[in-house]
Amino acid sequence: MPDGGGALFMDERNEHREHRDGNPGNVDERTATAVGRVTEALEKVERARGLLHEWHQLIGAADAKLAEGVRLLRSRGHTGSADRLERELLGRNVLPGRWTFQTLEEFDDGYWSLFRELERLLRDELLGGQRHVHEARMKARERSEDSAGNPLPGFEGTPDELP
Repeated sequence: MPDGGGALFMDERNEHREHRDGNPGNVDERTATAVGRVTEALEKVERARGLLHEWHQLIGAADAKLAEGVRLLRSRGHTGSADRLERELLGRNVLPGRWTFQTLEEFDDGYWSLFRELERLLRDELLGGQRHVHEARMKARERSEDSAGNPLPGFEGTPDELP
């Protein structure tokens, strides 16, 4: 076994289940767990990326509201206040030299793209390209079965097992 890992399967039913679930059966549990942790880290980065999109949209919406406030202040004769907001804040870079879209693009083109590529290469190299092997094995181990070893309704391993 690669990396001197533990037992591959607990019994023949698990071996059959793992193959039926699309899991590569030649990968030890520790390797599957290690790759699973890298994938979990990527999933956190995906969530962070979503928050960056949220930040981008919120800042854009705030700038639009600010523009409206400047216009309303000016229409009420508060030109000094409107001028100061327009001159010092409206359309200002949120980071040196960058609006939010530029930060988002740099994140996408750099860290996020590299993380995704390296995680995919790791899965290709160690898991035959399969995704979520650790979770699929957990699902296979933890589902309820009838006395013949068939999954109970609602515990099918794949859509192919649906009645």
